[in-house]
Amino acid sequence: MSDRYAGKPFLKLLESYVLDAIGHLDPMADAALRAMEPQYRTMFGATGSWREIVVNRMQFPAGMQGAIREMWQAGRVRFVQANGREPDPMEFTRVFIDSKFPH
Repeated sequence: MSDRYAGKPFLKLLESYVLDAIGHLDPMADAALRAMEPQYRTMFGATGSWREIVVNRMQFPAGMQGAIREMWQAGRVRFVQANGREPDPMEFTRVFIDSKFPH
């Protein structure tokens, strides 16, 4: 299995942003991301929090997290009806990013 993040340091931040939007970002992961903000600012030549870095770099419009959350919630209902189980938040995140923001 290849490392999804090899040579793509921003991808982890983007995935964390989507997980946060759908309410599935682990609090410990959030704390680790916040602790890394000074390095992210240097790495990406940006300012602000890790979330602001993602928004600015991706040029997301206001309300993007809400739009992602709405897609998750609508898709979750359909997924449960079709499969009889809850969807995997990480799988949603990977598919969402790979289809909307090819990298």
